[in-house]
Amino acid sequence: MFRAAILALALGTASAFVAPVPARATTVVKAFESEVGAQPPLGLFDPLMLLEGADQDRFDRLRYVELKHGRIAMLAIAGHLTTDAGIRIPGDIDYSGTSFASIGTGWDATQSVPVAGALQIF
Repeated sequence: MFRAAILALALGTASAFVAPVPARATTVVKAFESEVGAQPPLGLFDPLMLLEGADQDRFDRLRYVELKHGRIAMLAIAGHLTTDAGIRIPGDIDYSGTSFASIGTGWDATQSVPVAGALQIF
């Protein structure tokens, strides 16, 4: 009797170690299947569900913003690679004589830029 109770408890708690079955979440938006970029087997890939219940104007706005941010990111990489290669703007960054060539690249540059120059970014 005692062994049967232990066996029943062991089998009952064994289900705690079984992985749960994940719910299938769909990321395909059926409303914009004919748009450029929608291709089988995925269709239009929208993992954050930003187009859930969206109209054509919202879709066009999100596509425009995505292109704009992609272009800004490409320019940022081009600027980083240019300064990392040693190509700098001639002249000074401030009136006290700090030259562009004296400022490092990458995160090192954040400590070298004068405060007034850093404030202009924001």
